[in-house]
Amino acid sequence: MTTRLPLTGGCNCGAVRYEVTEPLVRASYCHCRRCQRRTGVAASAQAHPAPGSFRITSGSEKLRVWKPADGGGEKWFCSQCGSALFGLNPNHPESIGIRMGTFDDDPGIRPSVRQFVAFAAPWEPIPDDGLPRYPQSRHAADQRRGQR
Repeated sequence: MTTRLPLTGGCNCGAVRYEVTEPLVRASYCHCRRCQRRTGVAASAQAHPAPGSFRITSGSEKLRVWKPADGGGEKWFCSQCGSALFGLNPNHPESIGIRMGTFDDDPGIRPSVRQFVAFAAPWEPIPDDGLPRYPQSRHAADQRRGQR
């Protein structure tokens, strides 16, 4: 499958639009409580663009951010319709997580890992899909292996 670039997407009401100009690097599922509360589902599917390839093309004035007091991942959303668009962790600023449901078309990538499974919702079992699972952040496992 060939994915046409740029990839485009946006919020539910169309006020905020974005593009990704390079192929996505990876995609993941996050099972943390913040993602559950932010999305209302058991796991959040997110795609990670190459550094510098993601940009807001319109509606930046409509964007709002929630920054948790503990310095964890920021959650960016549309102030008009409330659509969750992307997240950014100040500890890993190169790793933006674009909510996969906000792409206009198939982004050409599938989640390849599940993280924060220690917090998985008890009402929706994690499927036996063969994906690697991390009890906490996959970044912690990368750092233990000397990677980033």
